[in-house]
Amino acid sequence: MGAFGWPHLLIILAVILLLFGAAKLPALAKSLGQSARVFKGEMKAMKDDDRPVGGDETPTTDVAGSTTTTSGTGDTKP
Repeated sequence: MGAFGWPHLLIILAVILLLFGAAKLPALAKSLGQSARVFKGEMKAMKDDDRPVGGDETPTTDVAGSTTTTSGTGDTKP
């Protein structure tokens, strides 16, 4: 069976209750939920950034229009 059973989880819950107190637990749970929501939103944004925007685009270059003429003398002057 798993490493943690119901008795282990109840003991952990009791220790948390003793450490933080009953008054602070709702605020702690609220901040934990907000942190999880922000983390989930950031992970979704990172996934969306990895996707290509245009879909199935392939980059094209116009090679025919970019010719360069040289004199062929080999002399360069600054």
